[in-house]
Amino acid sequence: MNMQTTNQPIGRMTVAETALVEAFGAQFGELPGNGAVAGTRDRLLDDLKKAGLPTRRIEAWHYTDLKTLLRTVPEAAPVSAIDPLAPLVEGSVVLSVLQGDADDGASADGIEIAHFKDKLADGSAVAGLTALDRDDAIGRINGSFVRDGFAISVPANAELEEPIELQVLHAGGQIHTRFPVSFGAASKATIIERHRSVTDDAALVSSISDIVLEDGAEITWIILQSQGAADTHLGQIRVKLGTNAKLKLFVVNAGGKLVRQELRIDVEGEGADLTLRGVNLLGGEGHTDVTLVLGHNVPHTNSTEIIRSVVFDRASGAFQGMIRVAPDAQKTDAKMACNTLLLSDNGEFSAKPELEIFADDVVCGHGATVADIDRNHLFYMMARGVPENKARAMLVHAFVAEIVEELEDEKLVEALEGVISAWLERHA
Repeated sequence: MNMQTTNQPIGRMTVAETALVEAFGAQFGELPGNGAVAGTRDRLLDDLKKAGLPTRRIEAWHYTDLKTLLRTVPEAAPVSAIDPLAPLVEGSVVLSVLQGDADDGASADGIEIAHFKDKLADGSAVAGLTALDRDDAIGRINGSFVRDGFAISVPANAELEEPIELQVLHAGGQIHTRFPVSFGAASKATIIERHRSVTDDAALVSSISDIVLEDGAEITWIILQSQGAADTHLGQIRVKLGTNAKLKLFVVNAGGKLVRQELRIDVEGEGADLTLRGVNLLGGEGHTDVTLVLGHNVPHTNSTEIIRSVVFDRASGAFQGMIRVAPDAQKTDAKMACNTLLLSDNGEFSAKPELEIFADDVVCGHGATVADIDRNHLFYMMARGVPENKARAMLVHAFVAEIVEELEDEKLVEALEGVISAWLERHA
């Protein structure tokens, strides 16, 4: 282990980079983990220090210059008294992580649950503390600082009747969590990963979910990010799909000052099917970046991706979507679309859908649109007595609610539409 990394001159480092290095030195002795974990943390932080936070010169971060945008890092806050929220969907089993600490009493029938800090303590988590590539700043930050979370195993053939809600709440400071989750063959489940601030205090949040779907598993995974106006949220989900596995992944961003949500997905089993739907609600002066890297690595697989964004005020956003079709991945069917309503002259949104195809028998396509509300639709509603502001809000709601309704589960649809409606009432 090379602890000299925290004592070397910080030189040209930014204020935020300096704060990260100093925070690591201050926290190192109390971070959970055996010797192997400590050594891995040290190497990740050293790599982060050498490379620095990514800038727009790095293609994967072209629209989110983290070195410039992340200006400060709040000090780590002590665990404060935070009560869990009511679940998003009534009847859900809530597994809460409050101010970075997983609930000691968390349990759910039919599945195995362990604290991630225990996996760190015995060293079994060390293999997952990796950066996926040289530009993986989230992997390095989270691997360096992660304290807790839940490791979940759903056995083969299990069918969970109620959703599991991973409820991550904070009251400012630094929050770093991890959720390795494996779904056994032919299992069925709905997971809600919910991130939320309960105060106005600024926070730096990093969270990584490592998800494995064994053959025939059918899973719905929902990410609902509702951070505070001063918060930075760095999220990453890593997914591997087995043979005939089906994943419905829904991502809703409805908060945060600086948000980067990465989706790293590998389709590794024939017959696998991915449905990705995303909703970005962007207001104030926030910036939200959703970046997808999807690998179709075997023949006879399908995926559809639709991202819809609404931009108000001086907000900015980006969607980068890369679909890679491997040479052996014949009969791949992959379609991707990014549609954006730009409702402010001061707002910005960048869309960059990409295809890399190395097979010759595939059906793949992508597209992107950026527009304002159709004036004809607005006139139609106003001519029938609907006030303009109400008409605009209704049209915006319909634009994003169409995506949510694909969930089919009435309780989930109602809950997410409620989140969207509440956000639009504050911004539309």
